[in-house]
Formats: sequence, structure tokens, C-alpha cells
Amino acid sequence: MPYEVDGVVAAGKGAAVGVQKIIVPDPGPGEVVVKVQACGVCHTDLHYREGGITDEFPFLLGHEAAGVVEVVGEGVTTVAPGDFVILNWRAVCGDCRACRRGRPWYCFNTHNASQPMTLADGTKLSNALGIGAFAEKTLVHAGQCTLVDPRVAPEVAGLLGCGVMAGLGAAINTGGVSRGDTVAVIGCGGVGSAAVAGARLAGAAKIIAVDIDQRKLDWAKDFGATDTVNAKDGDVVEAIQGLTGGFGTDVVIDAVGRPETWKQAFYGRDLAGTVVLVGVPTPDMSLEMPLLDFFSRGGSLKSSWYGDCLPSRDFPMLVDLHLQGRLPLEKFVTERIGLGDVEQSFERMGRGDVLRSVVVFD
Repeated sequence: MPYEVDGVVAAGKGAAVGVQKIIVPDPGPGEVVVKVQACGVCHTDLHYREGGITDEFPFLLGHEAAGVVEVVGEGVTTVAPGDFVILNWRAVCGDCRACRRGRPWYCFNTHNASQPMTLADGTKLSNALGIGAFAEKTLVHAGQCTLVDPRVAPEVAGLLGCGVMAGLGAAINTGGVSRGDTVAVIGCGGVGSAAVAGARLAGAAKIIAVDIDQRKLDWAKDFGATDTVNAKDGDVVEAIQGLTGGFGTDVVIDAVGRPETWKQAFYGRDLAGTVVLVGVPTPDMSLEMPLLDFFSRGGSLKSSWYGDCLPSRDFPMLVDLHLQGRLPLEKFVTERIGLGDVEQSFERMGRGDVLRSVVVFD
């Protein structure tokens, strides 16, 4: 029978979010009900609240989550009740042109649950990134559940479901950072700090963290940055070049996503270097640059969507590295909060006071 649980709902554009009763249906074919144990508060949730993703209110927020499979629907064989999983928003189809070419991390036809969750009065909810995990239980497609080692703490594991994976993947998967490379990361919040951690994990020789907030630069050093540049103090490109013998870095990761930071990334790389855009621009932003500069500098200009990750490949590997003490995921968890604290966590996020607030369920 359906479940009635508490969940965090964004009722309208810009309105404060609040806890409401929601109805989670029994899983249908290919669907799974997951008992959520922890869920991180991501900037994307705030974008949903502000109407920056779609206008399909009301939204059930939350997507950086880990928990235990409770019930599975007909035909589900990949997970079973009692399995510990991280939820992902890239449930690959296996049959689109990207999947058939052996590039499932670009899947063009990802899956979500078919049935909607609703408010108690029957109003259909739109789930953040097809997940909706600021709730005691949530309904997802079985492909959105990635099995990982249950020894990992849920509040740590869930962060791989979005922001931390985006940053790690921008460095390792998209940027292809390898041993001995030089790397610069512009913007050192949660995603940027994860990119720093990814570059360190890949064996980069020099990792330059760039931000305007000294707290974030200090966080980046905790994750492996060898040098820091406060963008308030002068020209960022000159600072990066000054730390690399005048050349620039092999890879620059823009975790801000603004025209000015992208230009810093473009000119801050070495000749034939790589720029990775992982920060998300807004629709009104545009870029104007001399076309000759693109030709004469060579290299690669890439965008990174979800860190170009394949959850079934990357999540278990990164959890294992964490359990081995090689990837300090616990450092991303600034505070543990309850469901009723999400609106206040948005305020702290806006002030830059936290890397991640994490909702933890009893």
C-alpha cells in the first residue's frame, strides 16, 4: 500500500520551502522504493526553488542521497530489499546512440520512475533531478540505484550522487588529469573542492585553487591544493602563469560558470591545454572572444555534465577509495541537519558558510 511520509516541498517560485506530507506509491514495474538515510543540500535544489530549472511547481527537492532499498517492483533484478545504494540521476538506457557506441555516460534517454509522488491532496510533485530525496522514502527507477559498500556513512556516500561526483569527474573523467600534470581550479565551493580532490587523486604535481573567498581557498588546501590565488588580489591569469613558469596549467577547471571565469580558464592554460567547464551558466550569459585565439592556442574546450560519470563504474570505486583512506569525502560534510532545516541551509549556502549541509534521517 502507498506510504505517507514527510518531504521538503518547494510550492512556488522563490517561496520558502517547507515540510509537507507526501504520498509515495507502491513501486510499479522497474521501480524501487528507497528508505532515505541522508541527502545533501545542493545548489541545484535552490535553483529549483527559484524556478531556474523549470516552472513545474510544486517540487519535491533533494537528490544527493543514499539509503536502503525497501521494496522493488516487478522485473527488478539489479537490487533487492536491504541493499545499500546511492541514488543517481543518470539511469542509462543501454539502447540510445550513445550507449550503443560504448559511451553510456552520455546516455540520451535516461530513466526515472513512471509514477508520480503526490501531496496528500493528490497534487502531482515534480522530483528534483527525477529523485526527490528530501523525504523519508522516495520512488525511483531501479537504474537510479547504485550498489556500494554499506560500510560507508550515508551522509558521505550520498554526496557522490551529484556535486562531489561532478567535481571529481570534471578532473578525472572530462579533464583527463594524469600523473605530473598541472591543474588550476577556479571556484572552490563544493564542486571546485571536489575537482581539487580529483586532481590530487589522479597524481597532479601542482594544483592551483582560485577563489575570492579565503575560507574556500583554505578548504581547497585541505583537499590537496598546492597553491592558492585570491582573485581579489590581482590578475588571475598572470597569477596562474607565475606559478607555472610563465606557461599556464595543463588543465583548468571552471567551477563557477561565468564568462569572466571561463576566459580566465581559457587564457590560464598552457598551449594545447584543456579547459573544463563544470560550473553551470545561466541562460542570459554570452561570450565574445577573437576566433583566432581559439585556433592559435589549440587544445581542448570541454563541458562536464555530472562529471561524465557512469554511476555503476564510478560510485563503487570512489567509495572504496574513501574506505581505504585515499579520498576524504567526510571533509565535504560541514553540518548535519533535519528536514525542517533545509530553508536555513539555503541561506548558509548563499553566504558561503558551508561546503555541504546534509539532511540525516533517524
